[in-house]
Amino acid sequence: MANTPQAKKRIRRNNARALVNKNRVSRVRTLVKKVEAAVAAGDKDAATAALKAAQPEMARSVAKGVFHKNMVARKFSRLTKSVKAIA
Repeated sequence: MANTPQAKKRIRRNNARALVNKNRVSRVRTLVKKVEAAVAAGDKDAATAALKAAQPEMARSVAKGVFHKNMVARKFSRLTKSVKAIA
């Protein structure tokens, strides 16, 4: 158990940041699911709009250190490819 005030504060800060990061991960996953659902439905307009909403949130999560940049780049590439494949 933490005994020093410094360690106690660190625990409080870690818990607060974990909550913020959890919300950010959840938000990104939800946005990605919306894109995938629109692609599965074959709705190009909805898929494009969902992709435009997802892209900045994914990039922000990389900047904040929540996701690895290569993972987000791969996901974004695959989503873009699937949206473009809708005819």
